[in-house]
Amino acid sequence: MELKAIARTGQEKLSEGYMPAVAYHQGTNVMFAIERKAFDRAFRQQGKTGLFDIAIEGGETFPALVKAVQMDKRKREAIHADFLMVTYGEPVQVDVPVHTTGKSQGEIMGGLVDVVVHNLSVIAPGPRRIPTEIAVDVTKLNIGDHVKAGDIALPDGVKLASDADLTVISVLPPRLSEGEAAAEQQAAQVAGLVAAGEISAEAAEAVLEGDATLEDVKPTSEETAAE
Repeated sequence: MELKAIARTGQEKLSEGYMPAVAYHQGTNVMFAIERKAFDRAFRQQGKTGLFDIAIEGGETFPALVKAVQMDKRKREAIHADFLMVTYGEPVQVDVPVHTTGKSQGEIMGGLVDVVVHNLSVIAPGPRRIPTEIAVDVTKLNIGDHVKAGDIALPDGVKLASDADLTVISVLPPRLSEGEAAAEQQAAQVAGLVAAGEISAEAAEAVLEGDATLEDVKPTSEETAAE
């Protein structure tokens, strides 16, 4: 995708609707300005894995990837972009989004698929062969299963740059409801009171069965003093 650009040399004031940008590679920096709305549309469509042809008015055109975007948090718009210049046919390292496909066995049992790493670092054989995403089939995963970076099948020619032991996806147990979480908390509290000798095992059982409350079975300050 082509992005029309205007050369710039420093901190000069830019035309209305334009934003500063820089492209770099092995010590070479090229400064330019691009139309903010055009960049926003293109970046939303292609992200950091899409190839851009930066066409500088009256100058060179070169391929590049978006490396970083600085945002105005109040206006929620881009105010500066960093590009990485690339060369056709040469390997390039890039972070590619990870997506899951299918419904895991763990989800069917009430679990939750957790994508721990949302972008996986890979080396593509060339800029035109950068995958737009890495899809991981989670259909066979059960609760407690994990997918590591080294387990993921990559497109032909694409190599893993991340640590092979990096956990990318996990299937978590079902989340506790508020009632279940409260019950677990109470059970832990009761166990602590039994261990400290403050209540008997029988009293603890009554609390857990719902036949009594902690206030019913815990000794009062007067009873404690008498002991």
